[in-house]
Amino acid sequence: MVKRTSFGDAECPVARSVDAVGDWWSLLIVRDAFDGSRRFGEFQRSLGVAKNILSARLKALTDNGILELVPAGAHNEYVLTPKGEALFPVIVALRQWGEAFSFAPGEPHSELLDTRDGEPLRPLEVHAADGRLVTPAETEVRKLA
Repeated sequence: MVKRTSFGDAECPVARSVDAVGDWWSLLIVRDAFDGSRRFGEFQRSLGVAKNILSARLKALTDNGILELVPAGAHNEYVLTPKGEALFPVIVALRQWGEAFSFAPGEPHSELLDTRDGEPLRPLEVHAADGRLVTPAETEVRKLA
């Protein structure tokens, strides 16, 4: 098996974020947690992932402070921490990107709706500190010297 490279000490926030979240299974676990999954069996039924892989990903998400394991009667449940809830815009951005580029026109897919009015969310946008919309060409990364 190939050893996973850690980016935990990288100077790049994107690399450190990817290191904390892990892989596609972890992002799908976080998605399911936002959708209300809390128990191991719920995650496994939703994802169809092998138990050993799910156990490893849940442990990593817990170790990274994204999920917390809390007692719930005779069982334990995984709940999003504030750090995990802060991933909501990431999940929404991935969903909106997928809606735009991963489906044929008219192909059905799940939708994320505002519970207050039942309408889809507006597309996420990136704004400068002064409120104006910013494109990739209008940004730069300042590297450490």
